[in-house]
Amino acid sequence: MSLSGIFARVVALVGTGAIHLRHRHDGPRQPAFGSTPAIPAAKPQGSIPTLKMPTAKGWTAGQTPVAAPGLQVNAFAAGLKHPRWIHVLPNGDVLTAEALSAPGGIKSVFDYAMFSTMKRAAAVGESPNRITLLRDADGDGVAETREVFLAGLNQPFGMAQLGDTLYVGNTDGVMAFPYTPGDTRISAAGRKLNDLKPGGHWTRSLLASPDGRKLYIGVGSLSNIADHGMAVEEGRAAIHELDLESGQSRIFAGGLRNPVGMAWEPTTGVLWTVVNERDGLGDETPPDYLTSVRDGGFYGWPYCYWDRIVDDRVPQDPAMVAAAITPDFALGGHTASLGLCWLPAGTLPGFPDGMAIGQHGSWNRSTLSGYKVAFVPFVNGRPAGPVRDILTGFLSPDERASYGRPVGVTIGPDGSLLVADDVGDVIWRVTGAPGHG
Repeated sequence: MSLSGIFARVVALVGTGAIHLRHRHDGPRQPAFGSTPAIPAAKPQGSIPTLKMPTAKGWTAGQTPVAAPGLQVNAFAAGLKHPRWIHVLPNGDVLTAEALSAPGGIKSVFDYAMFSTMKRAAAVGESPNRITLLRDADGDGVAETREVFLAGLNQPFGMAQLGDTLYVGNTDGVMAFPYTPGDTRISAAGRKLNDLKPGGHWTRSLLASPDGRKLYIGVGSLSNIADHGMAVEEGRAAIHELDLESGQSRIFAGGLRNPVGMAWEPTTGVLWTVVNERDGLGDETPPDYLTSVRDGGFYGWPYCYWDRIVDDRVPQDPAMVAAAITPDFALGGHTASLGLCWLPAGTLPGFPDGMAIGQHGSWNRSTLSGYKVAFVPFVNGRPAGPVRDILTGFLSPDERASYGRPVGVTIGPDGSLLVADDVGDVIWRVTGAPGHG
């Protein structure tokens, strides 16, 4: 066993003891869900935050996640390398971005503990830095063609295709590549359209505007609560808007610690996103959330969370707290809600209009949360809970191992729901079970 593996085991044992001491007097905890969540008072964890993460195990032959009643799941493609995000091209080809957090910035024992734990959980390592094309030409729900579509990228994540151009969200900026429908590989050099700061929350999700003139880019913070000052956070914790004709970029909305998945709600035309909130304040404090995004809006980070609850660990700016917008819908603490797509009614039998959410799963809480694909129903353009499960079973019953961890979600070319699983190295395909539509 490697030194980091041994250290990770020691950290896990220490973490288990710390969790027992810290939470020994806790009663049953209700998840902070919905538009008016009950958020427990903050209990700052100091320099030794709760650290609990399952060991990455992967799926055994024939094993799959557990689909909700009326649904079934199969592997659309397996044997990938840390697939994080999915994009479906107009001809039905499926692209998946394969990338991984890069090690770095280890300056303390805690940093090394975090690195060792993340490595054990298959959340850090050598990044594939590629986009793979998957094609299901015979329509049997399994991709029989697999090609490296783009290589040599820099932690690619978001993708968008408009006309003859494929846009890719590298961690350090958006790239544009010439695209011809039906091609199984792009060998041409890309053009860099803007510069983004790498490191920290490194994913760069992309969403095209309905008219195809703009790209929206999710850019997470460098740190938990601006630990290194606000200067290095400039341009981060925000959704950017990039005008493709002029090349000009601006902050569309800020104060969003780590906005990842984005989607348009079709009846109102409003932009929605899922956001990973800060760590170190408790199991359910604060909750991650799903929210509509206002042009020019500010959502609180790092000064406050939810309904302007001040984070006393942060040097305060009362004017920014007063300007903070309360998110729309709480998703529970530390779920790491990353993937987001609009799911029209009937896409999956028994599910109305709503948002599908890939929840990658927690590390900063005593009992694990997330590790599932969830669904929030919508009525008249607004969340109308409660949260429902689409896929579960990504964790072992004792929470010590993860078979997989969901990330990106999107509607497949056949109308199924596709789910990227970066620990299981699988793209899952969810459809109605026989006799259920």
